[in-house]
Amino acid sequence: MKEGLLQMNGRTTVADRILQFNEGLAGTTLELPPGFRVVNPFSGPQKERVREVTTAFYRRYYADDRPRRLVLGSSPARRGTAVTGVPFEDAKLLESDTGVDIADGYAVSRPSAGFLHDVIARYGGREKFYADFVMSFVCPLGLVRTNPKGREANCNYYESKKLIEPLRSFLVDSLERQLEFGTDTSVCYCIGSGENFKFLSALNDSQGYFKKIVPLEHPRFITQYNGGRKEEFTEKYLSALRGVGD
Repeated sequence: MKEGLLQMNGRTTVADRILQFNEGLAGTTLELPPGFRVVNPFSGPQKERVREVTTAFYRRYYADDRPRRLVLGSSPARRGTAVTGVPFEDAKLLESDTGVDIADGYAVSRPSAGFLHDVIARYGGREKFYADFVMSFVCPLGLVRTNPKGREANCNYYESKKLIEPLRSFLVDSLERQLEFGTDTSVCYCIGSGENFKFLSALNDSQGYFKKIVPLEHPRFITQYNGGRKEEFTEKYLSALRGVGD
């Protein structure tokens, strides 16, 4: 009812803005150097299921016009978010939330997903977390590279100068469009404390999008290389998200 009232009054919800952003991505084509390819969940072979999943998800958690802070990863994994269209989400949780069967072709790093969803649970659960944050990416479309053996693998926008230059205008435009969600720009959280943080910080220094950017280690770095420090990193995430020390 609240969503309907917002739309009847000529106002849009955060869900409307995110879904409109996704529709814009559906029509995006990018010219990349040889050996690289874009994975676009919004125009790919599963686009109808992606539209169904994303619509159900965002209508559930974002049917209001409350300002939220951005949590930005680098880019979607080709068999993760690039299949579902919902950043950092686990297929089974999405199926439970949306009632849509989405498991075909979906693979997720369960330790990484488990870490993030443990953080979300300890923050106060999904309703509370998504009321405060929008999870997305600096590069909202998936990228893959072909290795010498002809096999495709995930890659990040910052891995090659010959890749980042043709993407730069798209990255800037995508970030500015995500600010139009009604974003709280007092702080942005960057998943990936290395090159992703470096690029985003340099862009922010020149454009002043956010008052500050807080780097957070990537869950894969935590779970694969620092599993014994998981609790320490979980507390770091929670302290940052709760604004401790601001």
